[in-house]
Amino acid sequence: MKSFHSHQQKHAKKRSVEYNGAKFTTVSSMVLTILFFMNSIDFAHLTVKPLMFCVSSVYLLFTLIQIGITWKIKNDLEKAGVIQRSTRRLGYVQILSLFAGHLIIVVFAFSLLKERKTLAYIFASYMLINHVFIIALSALNLFKPYVTDSFPLAMLMLFLISLFYAATFVFVIKLEEKRTASATYIAIGLVLTSLMGNVFALLLALQLVVKSSNIKKYHFEKWFSIWEKITRNQAAMLGLFFIVFVFSISMWSVFTFDYELAVENQYGAILHTPSLAYPLGTDQFGRDVFSQIVFGARISLLVGCISTLIPVVIGGFLGAIAGYYTPKTDHVIMRLLDVLYAIPGTLLAIAIIAAFGANIVNLIIALSVGAIPTYARTMRANVLMISNLEYVHSARALGASDWSIIFKEIVPNSLAPMIVKATLTIGSAVIATSSLSYLGLGVEPHIPEWGNILKAGSTYLESHAYLAVFPGLAIIMLVLSFNFLGDALRDALDPKLDEM
Repeated sequence: MKSFHSHQQKHAKKRSVEYNGAKFTTVSSMVLTILFFMNSIDFAHLTVKPLMFCVSSVYLLFTLIQIGITWKIKNDLEKAGVIQRSTRRLGYVQILSLFAGHLIIVVFAFSLLKERKTLAYIFASYMLINHVFIIALSALNLFKPYVTDSFPLAMLMLFLISLFYAATFVFVIKLEEKRTASATYIAIGLVLTSLMGNVFALLLALQLVVKSSNIKKYHFEKWFSIWEKITRNQAAMLGLFFIVFVFSISMWSVFTFDYELAVENQYGAILHTPSLAYPLGTDQFGRDVFSQIVFGARISLLVGCISTLIPVVIGGFLGAIAGYYTPKTDHVIMRLLDVLYAIPGTLLAIAIIAAFGANIVNLIIALSVGAIPTYARTMRANVLMISNLEYVHSARALGASDWSIIFKEIVPNSLAPMIVKATLTIGSAVIATSSLSYLGLGVEPHIPEWGNILKAGSTYLESHAYLAVFPGLAIIMLVLSFNFLGDALRDALDPKLDEM
């Protein structure tokens, strides 16, 4: 009996999303705290940086609280099998970490507060957190010597949207189980605000429309199932959050950041260390590294997404044709693609850029061409498998044309592996973009792009390491985010991993 009770306790802890999330949050917070403490000490002069030391102390406080919460969750699950309400209320304390910018603990706090978390609640939480971080990051421009002319109006719009998001969050909490006509009007507002990059608002709008309308829910069962699996993966959701955040701040930076601070020389502010006016310091020409990284995010996302979308479309089309038609057609298409595949992608990109010049358009073309064969092979393999299924034979027997069978029956059922591969490939495209720019073969040197910023800062590694560390961290975080999201999508779309 005791052994059975022990087995139940282990099963409860293993199945608890909050307990797994608490462990992940605790470890991540401990790592961040150690990094901040190490960065708060100037080992060369054996001095302490006051601002960084205060930040690390705050992180240490929330980490200790998180350790206590993790222990309480474990204790609750072992004794009662469920998390007690008093433990969940500790989430209100951890929400205060929002003011310290501790995203990982904030996300966990919203997860802990509510026992039954619907997709609408999760999307609303991330939507609100994302918007708060955008306001906080944009507000740092107040300490700069000057701001862009559109800054006051943009900040007012951000504040009004935050009130709308807060009201929507309350609405989701109180009325998520009821069907109400007002949800449709809220969904319209969410769609309009999502145009500025907050994808979570768009996802929440879809949830509210499905709940409040007479749409047949079973049409969206697969959609809901996929997102439920993804939202249980905290690393994937943090990755998605960072991608959405980078996309959102790239959109809002047009109105809240001054482009001149990122590209114009300011000889009175050369090599300033990080401060309120220059949160990430300035480079050898006095340009604000913070503004450079914000504007550079736009280029990295643009090149990464477009240079992935082009080979997905072209490679997917060629792979579908090769996999469906006769061996002769298959042989011709795949042998031509094998010739392209034999050329190393980086070498091909360098050759194209060297021939046509270094600019964004040529960079996108260079990265796209080399990726076409891999997507064609992926689609071809899926089409070869699906072409032999019964519903394809039925469509052919009913007289459907080849093109109709390919693009209405086969391709839609072959997209899952392509979507996963594309998500993972965007991260590789971001690295390739930065690498080529670092070598002087990507984006023009005067344009603030993460590879260009990293190249400029690499010459000051010994004296001003932050010039290379911050753009390097931005590249790492974005690539990791796409990788985490791609792994979660692969697990969610794999029918073999469906829960019993």
